[in-house]
Amino acid sequence: MPISITLIGGPTALIEIDGFRLLTDPTFDAPGAYQLPHVTLEKTIGPALKANAIGPIDAVLLSHDQHSDNLDNSGREFLKHAKRVLTTEAGAKRLGGHVEGLAPWATSHLKDRDGNTLTITATPARHGPAGIEPLSGDVIGFVVSSSRTDTSDVYVSGDTTWFDGVAEVASRFKCGVVLPFAGAAQTRGPFHLTMDTNDTIETARAFPHAMIVPLHTEGWAHFRQNSEDLRKTFDVLGFGTRLRLLVPGVPTVVEAP
Repeated sequence: MPISITLIGGPTALIEIDGFRLLTDPTFDAPGAYQLPHVTLEKTIGPALKANAIGPIDAVLLSHDQHSDNLDNSGREFLKHAKRVLTTEAGAKRLGGHVEGLAPWATSHLKDRDGNTLTITATPARHGPAGIEPLSGDVIGFVVSSSRTDTSDVYVSGDTTWFDGVAEVASRFKCGVVLPFAGAAQTRGPFHLTMDTNDTIETARAFPHAMIVPLHTEGWAHFRQNSEDLRKTFDVLGFGTRLRLLVPGVPTVVEAP
């Protein structure tokens, strides 16, 4: 079955799959400066849709809760009204309430009235180079698998660079749609905290049967690369037909190539 994805901005997207509605890393605040303990982040583009225009959500897939470019003030308010919120174990302890924490490779399930099920598997993520964990904190991605055999698995990388954890996801799951968090984010030093063009190409090679639908490429000043950089890279290396760039606010049907 086809999957519909609507880019809202930055890492935030609405994924509609087999009647279920999932939202990644909710960020709905307006453009402006956001102070973190170690750095000030500048948001340059507001969301394509406001939180109250999203409608009911079956689950929020929150890669991590400590950075305002993945969970801002409006996003935190949104979590209070979501049926389910899945995130890291440490994040669930910080957020409290009905937020559910998952370790990498742990699973959670969503069921509808007709007996259809989504299995959501938490996946490893590393928010920068090796050794960054004490600074960046825990992060996870997600694989969404449907009980319907005609629906492809969907991989949401969360904030991560390419590393052996992503390769392990590719070895375990045959995903038809992959949403890498790209943009080559850079805040702490001369290294990237999310996937750059090289990482995204490596990811495309690791998932040879997937359409690549990047998130996290526009909207913040600390993103060093954008969707046009990805387009040029994929075209030069012969992967252009496997890249689907989303127009903010426009639901887009995505199928495996």
